[in-house]
Amino acid sequence: MRGRLSSGVLVDSLRAAGEPTRLRLLLLLSHGEFNVKDLTQILGQSQPRLSRHLKLLTDAGLIERFQEGSAVFYRFSEASPNARLLVPLLNALDEADSVLVRDLARAEALSEEKHRAAQAYFETHAAAWDEIRSHHAPEAAVEAAMLEAVGAGQFDLLIDLGTGTGRILELFRGHARRAIGFDINREMLAHARARLAASGVRNSQLRLGDIFNLPVEDNAADAVVIHQVLHFLDDPAHAVAEAARVLKPSGRLLIVDFAPHDIEAMRDDYAHRRLGFERQQIEDWIKRSGLRSGDYQAIRPPVGSDGKLTVSLWLAHKPSGPVRNKHQAAEILSEG
Repeated sequence: MRGRLSSGVLVDSLRAAGEPTRLRLLLLLSHGEFNVKDLTQILGQSQPRLSRHLKLLTDAGLIERFQEGSAVFYRFSEASPNARLLVPLLNALDEADSVLVRDLARAEALSEEKHRAAQAYFETHAAAWDEIRSHHAPEAAVEAAMLEAVGAGQFDLLIDLGTGTGRILELFRGHARRAIGFDINREMLAHARARLAASGVRNSQLRLGDIFNLPVEDNAADAVVIHQVLHFLDDPAHAVAEAARVLKPSGRLLIVDFAPHDIEAMRDDYAHRRLGFERQQIEDWIKRSGLRSGDYQAIRPPVGSDGKLTVSLWLAHKPSGPVRNKHQAAEILSEG
């Protein structure tokens, strides 16, 4: 029966969890992602000791290990049936237990410290973001249109490419059981991680990843979002093809970017490679990637405002028939 565990796996899982330090680790990692350095600070134990405990928990399938640059992070394995078995046990722990209370308080203090550091970095770039926002259609209108375009369904997995501050993961928190945001900028990932923690978003993960070569299997995601990213890229068509690769059959791709404009300062001041995109240009890339174009919407700045940039939304679907693999997608791009 699906989801059932063998007696051996069950015993191994309980044995792995049945040690004081490992139980503390499981509780902490059920609240968020931490690296070994973080955990040594929180638990006050040596790195070699904690690394042994983390390996045992990873081998038992109770936690997940992932690398982000030179740092290794750990997270409670919510997709694992033997890890899910432990959730009621973790919930049954005494909230007044002094050791656990201290662990969670230290974890919260560490998260706040990282949030302040990441915020300091982001604030040095905030003027540019605010300046860009002043040029285009209101964010509230764009976000409302994005939610409407994707629909009310619950996705098993949503992927946000070029996640930046993590705002899109925050926006779609109620539309996906699990979400992953990829970005190539470690500082932005640090800011996004702090932002999501502060806003209580628990169903999202953040990963260091190249938009042209995602560490994701073919046909893995129910929805992919590319929000205000393509205009920074030398080869945006390649990014669209990579998004199509990781989509499941019948999955949805939502692209949000600027319509064509003539503000040349965007190139020099904000490193934009493209001054917006024609509707047909994106739709051609969608078609060449094996997807089918869906709805299109252009959101213009309010009449009389200082804004000059129109924001366009493209929705595409992956056919439910035969799926092109990564190599076929590359061939399609080379043909164009």
